[in-house]
Amino acid sequence: MNNRIVIPEYMKIAVDMAGRIYKGEFDEQEKLRGRSTLAGEYNVSPETIRRAMRLLEDMEVVTVSQGSGIYVKSKEKAYKFMERFKQKESIDELKVSIKRLTAEKKKIEEEIEAKINTIIDYADRLKHSNLITPIEIAIPKNSHIIGKNIIDTNFWQNTGATIVGIKRKDELIVSPGPYTEFKEGDILIIVGDPFIKTRTDEFLSE
Repeated sequence: MNNRIVIPEYMKIAVDMAGRIYKGEFDEQEKLRGRSTLAGEYNVSPETIRRAMRLLEDMEVVTVSQGSGIYVKSKEKAYKFMERFKQKESIDELKVSIKRLTAEKKKIEEEIEAKINTIIDYADRLKHSNLITPIEIAIPKNSHIIGKNIIDTNFWQNTGATIVGIKRKDELIVSPGPYTEFKEGDILIIVGDPFIKTRTDEFLSE
């Protein structure tokens, strides 16, 4: 998404002309150059200059006289126009920032919701588990899960058992993560419904 503020060309020219008037390049009541000359100076079309001058006229910076030309009306108004433009630019930048922060907030809320759903799902699984009597099952020597990690074997989907720990020689891995790799000699500590031992034995021996 491109949040860059695009300022119309005629407005840029109007602000620049107001700055030149305020700095004294043109005196009050002095006639400005013709539209064609200004168009060549700013490398834009005469229509763009017309819109810029119309804006300055609305802000009482210049006076546009049909058939006579464009005259500087007020340096004070030129300064006020410049300040007003700066304030508008700041407000536009704030709007862009708010839009960006709102999008970021929505993304964070979606991530939080996903985490909450994961926690609820995990809590629901634990609710149906027999946490008081965990079961220990040794991985058979030639089991197909050796060398694979937990998530790749779809362990819970295939057995209904939740692995709460792995005994590995003199080490105890508590709450192993999904990318923990099964190794020969591992003893799985699992919890679940009364049938998890049978299903796990069958799964490990496939």
